[in-house]
Amino acid sequence: MISRLQAYAQLLRLDKPIGSYLLLWPTLWGLWVAGNGQPPSNIVIIFILGVLVMRSAGCAVNDIVDRDIDPYVERTKLRPLAAKTMSLTEALVIFTLLLVIAAILAWQLNRLSLLLAIPAAIIAISYPFMKRFHSLPQAHLGLAFSFGIPMAFAAIQNQIPWQAWL
Repeated sequence: MISRLQAYAQLLRLDKPIGSYLLLWPTLWGLWVAGNGQPPSNIVIIFILGVLVMRSAGCAVNDIVDRDIDPYVERTKLRPLAAKTMSLTEALVIFTLLLVIAAILAWQLNRLSLLLAIPAAIIAISYPFMKRFHSLPQAHLGLAFSFGIPMAFAAIQNQIPWQAWL
């Protein structure tokens, strides 16, 4: 049981929180600016949970897509799918569950935020494929990591002013 939980935690990168911080800081910044220093606490909680869930979903889909490459890369060869300590089916179930949780969280927000959640999810899910199509996949990842800013403005102000895009 413990080894299963460890494999799940590793798939979701719970052992490496820096990615969550990198996603969380711009989102919190957006919430505080959009809320004039006092964003509604319920929206802050939804966004914090959303960041953690979508970061984990992004890590899961990355490992699913790269499962045949990761065993040959020193940095990634011990990831659960690469090391075969987890099945593809398990990873797909976890990924799907995370997307369902993210959708439930998004449904708690206004319509504009909910609409923005769709391209946000597409950007996050498509990142692993971008490594195969262009030479700047980190730019795509940066877009995914910063998408919480316009979503924060949408959730609090029900609009996306030009400052949100800057």
